[in-house]
Amino acid sequence: MDTSYDNDVVAWASEQAALLRSGKLDAIDVMNIAEEIEGVAHDEQREFGRRFGSLLMHLLKWQYQTAWRCGYWRETIAAKRQAVSYYLGEAPSLSKLFEDQGWLDVVWGDAVRRLRDEIGLDFPEHCPWPVRKVLDDDFFPV
Repeated sequence: MDTSYDNDVVAWASEQAALLRSGKLDAIDVMNIAEEIEGVAHDEQREFGRRFGSLLMHLLKWQYQTAWRCGYWRETIAAKRQAVSYYLGEAPSLSKLFEDQGWLDVVWGDAVRRLRDEIGLDFPEHCPWPVRKVLDDDFFPV
């Protein structure tokens, strides 16, 4: 077992897992393992942001495209909220992101850009709703 991280990350990961399981801690690639673990956290945060942004997009559609409102849209918003809640249940530490205004602004900005490209309207620069409302099953903006 001597595969380089840079040459074949898949083989490297399998080898590192085997070393860890066998207790050969002196042979593991500590720095790259640490980077990979941090990468997992970053990927989870990014996916959570994507899902939260999708919920924001659908709430904006509900607010601005009133003629299109229907039961299907209501169900879609409920599904988006459920996906966000699922992520929070699996990794409660993700809720700390809601306290990070910079993160919220990035997620909001991405949602607004994607929706502006889709329907061609302008939206507020910052999210007009508190996070608790966005996550509230009974909240549908007017």
